[in-house]
Amino acid sequence: MNYILFGDQTRNHLLPFTFTRPIADIRLGILTLREKWEKLLNAKTSSLTEDYLSRKFPVVKEADNILINSSILPDKTIVDEIHSLAPNQTLITGETIIALRLKAEDIENLDWDIIDSVTPMITRSKPYIVHYLSDLIELNEKALLNDFDLITEGRKSEPIPESVKVSGKGKLFIEKGAELEHVTFNTSEGPIYIGKDAHIMEGAILRGPISIGEGTKIRMGARIYGATTIGPQCKVGGEVSHSIIFGYSNKAHDGFLGHSVIGEWCNLGADTNTSNLKNNYETVRLWDYQEESFVRTDMQFCGTFMGDHSKCGINTMFNTGTVVGVSSQIFGAGFMRNFIPSFSWGSTSGFSMYNFDKSIITAKRVYARRGLNFDKVEEDILRHVYEQTLAYRRL
Repeated sequence: MNYILFGDQTRNHLLPFTFTRPIADIRLGILTLREKWEKLLNAKTSSLTEDYLSRKFPVVKEADNILINSSILPDKTIVDEIHSLAPNQTLITGETIIALRLKAEDIENLDWDIIDSVTPMITRSKPYIVHYLSDLIELNEKALLNDFDLITEGRKSEPIPESVKVSGKGKLFIEKGAELEHVTFNTSEGPIYIGKDAHIMEGAILRGPISIGEGTKIRMGARIYGATTIGPQCKVGGEVSHSIIFGYSNKAHDGFLGHSVIGEWCNLGADTNTSNLKNNYETVRLWDYQEESFVRTDMQFCGTFMGDHSKCGINTMFNTGTVVGVSSQIFGAGFMRNFIPSFSWGSTSGFSMYNFDKSIITAKRVYARRGLNFDKVEEDILRHVYEQTLAYRRL
């Protein structure tokens, strides 16, 4: 069977992260949504996504295909139900399509009203669905716990070094090649997962549930609270709480990151701080690209959501409930505005357009520092985002 992950109208609510990736490649918990599906399906997947993303994320079609809604957090019940789908049958929860089985020719002219013309099967599960940016924060702990069990089931952790202090009755799992030096772990409120070749330096204190990705470096004296996910190849220091860092991003110095989501290839300057609670304790509103306005989240704790390739200078202060687009350069004193469009350059005194060619030069340098090549495919994606978001920079 061939499996294709698709995104629905949820994609616009999850901007700026879906400017540069399908919904399936958002990290939530330890794994991306795609990685969760592939582990439970025991199969590779491709993505049915926006045209400008399809060169990097090409769709693979075969004679018989099952399309799966990548906004759904999978579980074994849903996977069993997907395996039992007959041709032209769909699996649903409420009015949301979870999966549908189609021939290749039917995918070419896919009409999402197809649910009215095929045989529905209602799932026995009660799936979690990622609809909005705020869901990434609210669902991360649940996803992290599920992923921990999925990844570690039937496996044995590497031994805990003698210099490491562990308290609590929860689980600690250490992958091969990880270095831990005089670190303190507390698993009282959830497990801690340390990825392959990660390096946790001396004096760091981690309180689960937490995931530290492959090759990530946690700096000396860092304080990290759950539920927090730090993806692969990051450098993190200071204080972090209830946050997600997708990967290849740095928050290497002191400063507070709370109830926030940071994309890939971002850099937070020394002593950058994110406010995650309003002084009047009201619920927070967030910019929503689908609604093109600020919408209520029903969250009292809500920090910063930063798209890929964006960076901020030292001592930057982000307001409660801030959304930053892709490839923006932010600097200067004072609290920043709550919505900063993609390819913006500036501070509290005002923003101008960030020159596209300069942004590409920076991206190439950042990739090279990680031994990677920023190619024409990546450049074309950013060019499309630059053009697509032009109107926002003229507001």
